[in-house]
Formats: sequence, C-alpha cells, structure tokens
Amino acid sequence: MNGNTQVQIAVAYHSGYGHTARQAEAVAAGAAAVPDTGVRLLPLTALDDELWRTLDEADAIIFGTPTYMGGASAVFRTFVEATSKVWGNDLQWRDKIAAGFTNSGNMAGDKLHTLVDITLFAAQHGMIWVGLAEYGGWNTSSGSSADLNRLGSWLGAMSQSNNDESAETAPCASDLRTAQALGRRVAEVTHVHLRGRATAVPVLT
Repeated sequence: MNGNTQVQIAVAYHSGYGHTARQAEAVAAGAAAVPDTGVRLLPLTALDDELWRTLDEADAIIFGTPTYMGGASAVFRTFVEATSKVWGNDLQWRDKIAAGFTNSGNMAGDKLHTLVDITLFAAQHGMIWVGLAEYGGWNTSSGSSADLNRLGSWLGAMSQSNNDESAETAPCASDLRTAQALGRRVAEVTHVHLRGRATAVPVLT
C-alpha cells in the first residue's frame, strides 16, 4: 500500500430518533478528514446485498447504536445476529479495524454496557478494536460540558441527548467533536495497519 491508496471505512448504525444518526455523521466526518480515506454511512434499515457487499469491502467498520434500556437497540441486535453468516464464512471480517459509538438520554444510561457488547461482537468476528484516545473532560471544577470527551469514555464514543430535544439540537457540540475524534483515530490507525500488512514479511511455518 502506498500513500495514495484510499482506505475504505464503513459507519454501520441504527438511529431511532435521529440523535445517533448525527453522531454517526460526526464519526464519518472525522474519518473523512484524514487524507486518502473514503467513508460510507450505512443506516441499518435494510440488510440487503449492497449493505453486506459494502461491509465486506471496507477496511474498517465503525458500529453505532442508541442505548435503550441499558443495551443496543433491537434493530442493531437484528443486524448483529444476521452477521452469523459472515462469521460462519471462516471469519470473513477477520483483521478489519472496528470501533463503536452510542447515544442515550441519560448521562450514564449504562452506555458502557452497549459498547462492551459491540466490542465482544467485533472480537467474535476476529476484528481489531480501536478505542477513543482523548483525555476525559468535565472532571474538574473548572471543566464544563463543552469539554472534549466530557462523558469520560475510552472504549468508544458516547453522547447524551435530552429526551425532550430533537436531533436538530442534540447531541451537544462537544459530543459530536468527540465522535469526530473517534472517526479520525480509526482512519489513522487503519492507514497504519494496512501499510504494515503490505510490508510485513511472511512468517514461514
């Protein structure tokens, strides 16, 4: 792989009311800001051949779902279970880069449980997980909700949207910047990963 080769990243997500979709768009924007990176936003509304083809062709997949009642949405879980065919095909997504993000109405909302669930799902597919590498914000008396990574999450990107606010105003700007940071990091790591694989010396057994 040379410096002009384009990395392909897929952002596969479900959004119930539009808030997680805004987070997905921010993730995609962060990844696309890295040179030589192509990004596809994939709402999980239809599990059709085009979806599976795009995911198979991607070098990295970033998964997103709202957190409902302490876990991923039913739509996202339907997608997860449908990937059993991919998993059964000799770990077809093995060594792809993976990451995740989630949104909920409450500050905590047990979003960590959702991210753990996505991480285990990616691990079963033999994927390589990339977390968020941003110092936690809003953890001092001088901090504020405008801080990057204000919810202090590192397994993936978290955002919070008030239940009485539409997707036009929530998640807040800092949560969207945090999502962008995740997308950017995934793109950067994927470039490094593919360059390393291209130059690796085969191991003789």
